[in-house]
Amino acid sequence: MARRPLPRILSNGSAQLARSRELARTAADSATDVLHPLITITRGLRRLAAAGRRRWADTPKDRRGPLLFLLSSVILVVALAPYGPLLAAVALMAAAAWMGRDPGAKRPAGPDESQTKRLRSLYEALVPYFSTAEDPAPLYAHGGEWEEAFPAYDFDGTGRISRLLIRYPAYFTDGEAESRARIEQLLHAKSGRGREYHFTWDEEGNELTVTVLGPLPTDIAAQRFVTAPGETVLGFTDPTGVQRTLPLTYGEEQRDVPPVVWRTGVRSTEPHLLVVGEPGSGTTTLVRSIALQALQHGDVVIVEGGGTGEYACLTGRDGVLAVECGPAGAVASLEWATHETERRLIAANRARQEGYPAPEDIKRPLWLLLDRPSALGHLAAAEGRKDPQSLLQVPLRHGRAANVTVVVAEQFDGLDGLSEAVRQHTRARVVLGPATPDRLAEILGAPPHTTPAKDVPPGRGYARLGGGPVHRLQVPATPDPYDDATSETHRRAVLDLLPGRSTPADAAEPVPTVTVAAKTVPAEAVTAEAVVPETVATKAVVTEAVAAEAVPAEG
Repeated sequence: MARRPLPRILSNGSAQLARSRELARTAADSATDVLHPLITITRGLRRLAAAGRRRWADTPKDRRGPLLFLLSSVILVVALAPYGPLLAAVALMAAAAWMGRDPGAKRPAGPDESQTKRLRSLYEALVPYFSTAEDPAPLYAHGGEWEEAFPAYDFDGTGRISRLLIRYPAYFTDGEAESRARIEQLLHAKSGRGREYHFTWDEEGNELTVTVLGPLPTDIAAQRFVTAPGETVLGFTDPTGVQRTLPLTYGEEQRDVPPVVWRTGVRSTEPHLLVVGEPGSGTTTLVRSIALQALQHGDVVIVEGGGTGEYACLTGRDGVLAVECGPAGAVASLEWATHETERRLIAANRARQEGYPAPEDIKRPLWLLLDRPSALGHLAAAEGRKDPQSLLQVPLRHGRAANVTVVVAEQFDGLDGLSEAVRQHTRARVVLGPATPDRLAEILGAPPHTTPAKDVPPGRGYARLGGGPVHRLQVPATPDPYDDATSETHRRAVLDLLPGRSTPADAAEPVPTVTVAAKTVPAEAVTAEAVVPETVATKAVVTEAVAAEAVPAEG
């Protein structure tokens, strides 16, 4: 059977069809450009009509009559006014043009030349880490295409990467900390130094998301935070790190900022805190901030090893039992704290055995704040006294049950001087100031998911509460109000938070001392008032006789 030939228009008219389609496309584009204003106005009129129908449908039936009367009145006034219809038509066309405009300017189809060069450079830098010779279809190869490896990216106003999604092969050892650290260090160097990056590893999907973090606010002054009893605000962090915000006051305005809240008390999982940092990093500021918050519901004993008078503003205040800066006074105060912890344990145990609630005198929290205790340890050894840290074993071990909280602040060069009890029982950790990733991982127990910045403001660092995640942290500004370098705003903020004085300032002696009531009472009659020091003053030189008058341990 002979094969019939194809029609001529199908056999040799492909070029004419292509030319016709191109002419039709060109004509359509030209018509669209010419008729673009009309198309915009028509689209706007359609949207206005749709909005009017929705508004009419949403209006209750009992209100449609007054609404219709109002519209009729407006139309009548416009019709009778000079040039009213013309002005109404112009206003309608303007509203239609505004409603019919494009929702937004179209984003460029891809990165520009400089951005493409930056992405390609980053792709080439990752090739040695994300490729092997045995891979038959490598995702990363020298001279390869970066579009498949970087499916999503964003740039900031300076042309640097602000967000990047990276795909990597499944055989990359993303479960090893060293391998991840190498990639994070490389991305930090290639994407631009001087910024902090957050890395989110999706091991299941073999994806890494790199996000540039904004700076944490440094203008947060000390103030009353909206917290429950037993909650202490250590500082503030990123919105993605926590699921809670606090309303804060900035002069006349208010903002909601996500905090890092440390929970203490009987049901706390991490009742004690260790703060580490370089000189000037803000460790003393954090301890001062904790003291001001603790005085709202509890009593405070402060031991200052630096001897610089950073806590002089708390001298003689209600709830401040002692502020010591010498070895003798520190030993006497911590011995009393040990006896008080034991007394609380005995009283709570006796109440439970008898079926009664815990006495009120042991429910009030007791805070032991030690700033640079290793310095006092050296002084105590020179004077032949015991190390004050040796007296912290009982409060650290039994502090949760006795409602006693210990906060220790130390500098990096004094970490070797911390006792084993302090290291073991302070699992809530804060590191302030510049630190290497290895040092952060050693102190916090886990590396942060962000790159540490080289230059950080005072009070800037990282916090980790037990086995939780590592948070960026900015401590609220709580300077010494007696320091001449303190601004008037911060000075007034701290002074407003200080409790009232327990004794008049003019009644204080020139050389304050510590007097402890020496009372011998049976264990059943021991109360908080019987063992609390009657007069406690700071920066005192405590004699041997006064230290020997401390209340003995309850037997």
